[in-house]
Amino acid sequence: MNEEVQEILFDLLTKQATNGLDVAEQGQLDKLSASGDFFVGDSFELAAAAIGLSGLDIDEPMPAHLYSKILASSDKYYATEGFSEAEVMSEPDDMQPTFGFEPKRSSWMGWFGWAVASVACIALAVNIFSTRVQKPIDVAINPTPTASPDKPSPAKQFEEMIASANVIKASFGPAPKGPAELASAGGDVVWNDAKQTGYMKLRGLPKNDKAVSTYQLWIFDENQDPKYPIDGGTFDITADGDVIIPIDAKIAAKNPKLFAITVEKPGGVVVSDRKKMAAIAQVTKTET
Repeated sequence: MNEEVQEILFDLLTKQATNGLDVAEQGQLDKLSASGDFFVGDSFELAAAAIGLSGLDIDEPMPAHLYSKILASSDKYYATEGFSEAEVMSEPDDMQPTFGFEPKRSSWMGWFGWAVASVACIALAVNIFSTRVQKPIDVAINPTPTASPDKPSPAKQFEEMIASANVIKASFGPAPKGPAELASAGGDVVWNDAKQTGYMKLRGLPKNDKAVSTYQLWIFDENQDPKYPIDGGTFDITADGDVIIPIDAKIAAKNPKLFAITVEKPGGVVVSDRKKMAAIAQVTKTET
């Protein structure tokens, strides 16, 4: 085969492996194939695979032991095929009549195909390693978000609890002999013994200056000494109209009998002198 025919063949095989051939080019390649003057395996397909893999964006380096093992395997293969450095670097002597692989007389095109195949194997191994390393990281960095349910507002929880069964309910009114500015205090309270939660819906309490005073709730239950009622938490009134206040009992309350609100110093007190009572809610019965 002369040099011109060899170049034509090389161009056709390269285009076939990368972009494909049109009808005329395929016919020309078929004609050369039918002549039986050459043999080409899958070297060009392997070259195309290597070209495709070369575009991989790989940040994780291949482990040194894996890279060395692949190179050692390729060197071993070339050794068994009878390649020497002189044969690889030298021009083909006396143009062979075919491109067929013969023992110890391999064409430069055949060697090129197998060299490209080795590159493709290395790139494929790198790709597999990179995929194995990267996927868990992606999952860890970008977990699937889960929507958290919105917590009902205190007003919503008060309405749901006061409409439920097996709760304690009472209505607030001004304390006897209380200050005149607290005479319009009123509202409702609801308590659940099983859940140890409750809410107050208050109205008529004047706004307090946080730097001067605070409101504090006291719970009188069947177990506690009336002299030392349960601290139900402190709160401030900052708006007019109905105000919903969650009850913050410091210890468990069992079957409360009375709820009282006093005016105390900022931060509240451990034991109230009850000199300034704001409102009282007497429990008459437990709702069922």
